[in-house]
Amino acid sequence: MLPTVRVMSYNIRYDNPDDGSNTWRRRRDAIVSAIRFHSPDLVGLQEAWPTQRRYLRNQLPEYDWRSASETSNPGEFVALGYKTRRFTFESDGVFWLSPTPDEPGGPGWDAALPRLVYYATLRERTTGVRLVHFNTHFDHVGDAALVESAKLVRARLSEVASTRPVILTGDFNFRPSSPAYRRLTRRSTDTGATLVDAYRASKRGHHGPSTTMTDFRSLVPDKKLDHVLVSDDIDVRIHGILSDTYENGRYPSDHLPVCVDVSLPAPNESE
Repeated sequence: MLPTVRVMSYNIRYDNPDDGSNTWRRRRDAIVSAIRFHSPDLVGLQEAWPTQRRYLRNQLPEYDWRSASETSNPGEFVALGYKTRRFTFESDGVFWLSPTPDEPGGPGWDAALPRLVYYATLRERTTGVRLVHFNTHFDHVGDAALVESAKLVRARLSEVASTRPVILTGDFNFRPSSPAYRRLTRRSTDTGATLVDAYRASKRGHHGPSTTMTDFRSLVPDKKLDHVLVSDDIDVRIHGILSDTYENGRYPSDHLPVCVDVSLPAPNESE
């Protein structure tokens, strides 16, 4: 059996000085603790500002942390982390969620903020399997932007990854009932990969709440906005939404991390 790869998607909430008792400085060690304890091999972060990424880099040296830019605008702060003992980095890239995806610019369609997808091609050290990990943060305002972003991501996955296995993490700002979710996960009619929701594909079911949102003190019901999607050649073993707390019941972020154990396809099937 191929080794298990643990994948986490986590919106860590940007460093907002107006967050009162929930500022980054007060909760950052709880974020570090959650990542360290659950020990994902691959991490997709959203809202990770440069100062926050530097803190995580210092506290979690077993990971290499990469992003599109250290000086991006607030809508662009997505980053990838991978354990260097498990993976080697080969290449990376970025495209913008807009009608001009290869050109940095303002918000696309009816979005409130500029948004992008950052991705990296990684090689698993023990098996030699190459995969492409995509990470994103869809807009929280524009309905058209959600659907158009989903269409663009589907098209770009095939272009970038070809036949390699794909992992897509993100805060998508849509529920599984939305048109954008259906667009992103519908079965491919060409040679491109079909994406499946790890929640639905999990062979051992789901652990934890059914929402991924908090107000730092309580869960916000029925807001499952964060997802891990994988190409259908990846075997999903178990799926969880992690509700770890600190200081007598505080949540480290206004989002909960999604954590998934997967098995990659055999090496001769991944190229």
